[in-house]
Amino acid sequence: MNHLRRAILAKVSIILCLFFMTACSTPEVSLYSKNEPKFELQTFFSGPLTAHGILKNRSGEVIRYFNATLEGSWENGVGTLEEEFLFDDGEVQKRTWVMTPDANGQYTATANDVIGEGVVKTSGNALFMKYVLQVPYDGDLIEVNVDDRMYMVDEGIVMNESIMTKFGFEVGYLSIVIKKTLE
Repeated sequence: MNHLRRAILAKVSIILCLFFMTACSTPEVSLYSKNEPKFELQTFFSGPLTAHGILKNRSGEVIRYFNATLEGSWENGVGTLEEEFLFDDGEVQKRTWVMTPDANGQYTATANDVIGEGVVKTSGNALFMKYVLQVPYDGDLIEVNVDDRMYMVDEGIVMNESIMTKFGFEVGYLSIVIKKTLE
């Protein structure tokens, strides 16, 4: 009987382990390779754009709203994206991204409040970017891991979902709509 109980527990453990491994896995950007319209980084992040979004805490409660203006430019394949965020409490944050092509045909990205380089991957209508961001918290700066997932839903509109983690735990979520501004 003891042997049977151990065998059953072993099988249940394997099933639970496989369940949690698949539940925690996320889709790769290549899953979207056939989706249209194609997300062309240099085309979309060129010229003026606007962004509108919300920030949620780890419980899913919306804690901040913001609007932003963005201006993208490219020179010799290297892109610069200047962002200025205006939050509902009046706070203004500025970030300047520099996107540099790598040997694999993708990009790395750096910014004034990003630690190291962000890794940018595109495929079809999707752009995924992972990076470590310094964010103000209780009068100090903390570092959070950001997993950005952008999806071009129309030639001039991108939906961005971001998950922020600290020590492997989800601590915040961003939802943003980015729109090309008609010149």
